Amino acid sequence: MAEVRIRDVRKSFGHVEVIHGVSVDIADGEFVVLVGPSGCGKSTLLRMIAGLERISDGQILIGDRVVNQVPPKERDVAMVFQNYALYPHMKVYDNMAFSLKLRGADVGDLDARVRRAADILGLTALLDRFPRQLSGGQRQRVAMGRAIVRDPQVFLFDEPLSNLDAKLRVQMRTEIKELHQRLTTTSVYVTHDQIEAMTMADRIVVMHDGIVEQIGEPLELYDNPRNTFVAGFIGSPAMNFVRGTVRANGGPGRLEAGEGVSFPLGDGWSAHDGRPVVYGIRPEHLVMAEPGQPAVDGEIAVVEPTGAETLLVSRIAGAEFQAVFRERHAFRPGERVALAPLLDKVHLFDAETGQHL
Repeated sequence: MAEVRIRDVRKSFGHVEVIHGVSVDIADGEFVVLVGPSGCGKSTLLRMIAGLERISDGQILIGDRVVNQVPPKERDVAMVFQNYALYPHMKVYDNMAFSLKLRGADVGDLDARVRRAADILGLTALLDRFPRQLSGGQRQRVAMGRAIVRDPQVFLFDEPLSNLDAKLRVQMRTEIKELHQRLTTTSVYVTHDQIEAMTMADRIVVMHDGIVEQIGEPLELYDNPRNTFVAGFIGSPAMNFVRGTVRANGGPGRLEAGEGVSFPLGDGWSAHDGRPVVYGIRPEHLVMAEPGQPAVDGEIAVVEPTGAETLLVSRIAGAEFQAVFRERHAFRPGERVALAPLLDKVHLFDAETGQHL
């Protein structure tokens, strides 16, 4: 095992720079998830760690070794791909053993490693099957087994669950997390699914347009987003935003959002009186207003019951606001609803820069 240090790394394709000076330190044994929308540079960064893309500038270290010029096969990393990349003409055993055979591993050691990995991943009964005889989840386990047998310093996962159905993705992300807890190998995992990132990561690296927006533990990013991008990307359903102006008036204050609508604010915002801001509140931090409680009134647009929760979409100040309720209510589209934000959960961001105030 080894730590991975990414130092001011840049990547250009021709004259177009797609990674703009990224720096991340990944501790020995840590599970770090690179997350962001499509095209943000996360997979390109992972491929540079693996040696599949050349680094335009900066350094990548695995352990104490700078690996910028080191060929992929000599970096002691193992990569699990989105499309499994299994050899269709080889049985499961041979797929898992292939890299060790290329290295000239002792037959006894090779067999022990393959069977240990198969036991860990529940593949022992499938060793004599071909990939075409396996389900998607079983194929992904074989791909992970092929990585495990190499006993690498670093595991690299490139959106390994995106080809699986929703139920199987939930199962597989649990299995990958349990696998990491058992092996404690340094792991870097790429996904665009922030639920995967929140549930699996020790730390999350949020990327956008080739830069790192914020690095932190999952709940740290959820509770203390640095800017509107992180606030809107982390959390499902996404945070609600509305633009307005802070009006303190010597009291707890409010946000004037236009169309005669005001959003209540908690104490401590008087220093921002008159400032244009973006007001953010998460759907799970909106509740049904009690009589006399500061609230905002809106028209119900959509009701989405899921059983455990009900998602309510309402129109307030010209914007659509989402609220999530675990208790059941008889909501109907077209009716009016009074929603009260939990004031200690309100976020304010600078209207120009998007930075958290």
